[in-house]
Amino acid sequence: MGDRDRLREYRGKRDFRRSAEPEGRSAPPDGEPRFVVQIHDASTMHFDFRLQVGDVLKSWSVPKGPSGDPHDKRLAVPTEDHPLQYEEFEGVIPEGEYGGGTVIVWDHGTYRPLSHDRKGRPVDFEESLEHGHARFRLKGAKLRGEYALTRFRGGNDGDGRESWLLVKAGERGGHGAPDPRRARSVTSGRTLAQVAADDGRK
Repeated sequence: MGDRDRLREYRGKRDFRRSAEPEGRSAPPDGEPRFVVQIHDASTMHFDFRLQVGDVLKSWSVPKGPSGDPHDKRLAVPTEDHPLQYEEFEGVIPEGEYGGGTVIVWDHGTYRPLSHDRKGRPVDFEESLEHGHARFRLKGAKLRGEYALTRFRGGNDGDGRESWLLVKAGERGGHGAPDPRRARSVTSGRTLAQVAADDGRK
């Protein structure tokens, strides 16, 4: 499926004459796949967890944010695919636009797919997501180590909206998600309030 088809829902929800979000363009994958975690102060505060799969960012809304504690099972609700350029997006989406509110890049980096079948053979990462379970190792500035995404509701054999769990796997210990209002961007060092103030002065 082409880039334009995969981003049709993303583009259809946005007016790029008003929003500074990237419209998206074809960008062939280069090097290790990327991930990004953004904090989004919209109608409800949440974290957006995105993994590069092919030429798009597969995306989940994680209300409580990813945790480094394996005991924390975080609800993750799929959203539309985003363009790869969204990894760098930080700013204010205008009020009245889809997702209106402030966005910061809380963490980003690369990841290594770890999905395999019952015989230990590697499985294509996109295929593992389609089947409802994927494992991967994050190499970010803040999130590091092995994680898993598991679908527990919806999908091909369910009804209604899909729901997944995002869980830290393997290593014990680790910290929970930060207070989103005090968290700082990994790219600019700013908080949500600072980005909102800076953007308002433009």
